[in-house]
Amino acid sequence: MNTLVPTRAVLRRSLHHEVLEGLRELILAGELEPRSRVNEAALCGRFGISRTPLREAIKLLAAEGLLELLPNRGARVAALSAVEIEELLQVIGALEGAGAELAAERVTAEDLAAIEALHEAMVEAWKGSDYSSYFARNHEIHDAIMAASRCGALQGVYQNLAGRVQRARYSARKTDEQWARAIDDHALMIILLRRRDGAGLGRLMREHIKSQMAVISAAFSAHETPTRPPVRSRVARKQWSGGPLVQKRDPVEPTRPGG
Repeated sequence: MNTLVPTRAVLRRSLHHEVLEGLRELILAGELEPRSRVNEAALCGRFGISRTPLREAIKLLAAEGLLELLPNRGARVAALSAVEIEELLQVIGALEGAGAELAAERVTAEDLAAIEALHEAMVEAWKGSDYSSYFARNHEIHDAIMAASRCGALQGVYQNLAGRVQRARYSARKTDEQWARAIDDHALMIILLRRRDGAGLGRLMREHIKSQMAVISAAFSAHETPTRPPVRSRVARKQWSGGPLVQKRDPVEPTRPGG
């Protein structure tokens, strides 16, 4: 029996996944800045790969809205205006509200246990000022609640839009009061899930997302680019000293819808 082809297929899928996740993390962590041109040669050197899997990852991240493909000029990191981010958050809030209402009806004991564990890890990360872990667990909690809705169509639309604003959503600076509210909101999410209170949880999710709009708008209006400790995936850990990962930033210009 020929086992070489399946083995190669598995290795290919594994490499593809690592490159995709590694490139996504570099964007979300801010190492690849908005409007910066992607330096394929540097990324291939950093990840130790050929251009083929990298370009596959670039195409997928362009479909997610994190990268923008430029005709005959490669790709650049997408940038959204404050207005575009606010509009996306309005839609995301509606999606998370609808997903939360369904999740309250359909959540299992296993789902709840997993969400509670993520919440505890998020709180510990917050107490230790480990912002990379905090935002990772925060993102996983929102994803877990949407997954508990058991609605594939809703999750598909949500994942596409949420990925486009993830960096802005989790990098804007918060006051102590805003940090406290975020933690309290997540604790209340679990309580409402346990009570199967779909209406209450739906309202909370919408308000939770709405409360982030002012924080993000303030960061963008001040032309700030807050940074957090960079997140490193296994593929992104390889040392690279052969040049910048991004080429020059393109001039600021209005972004196209969906860019």
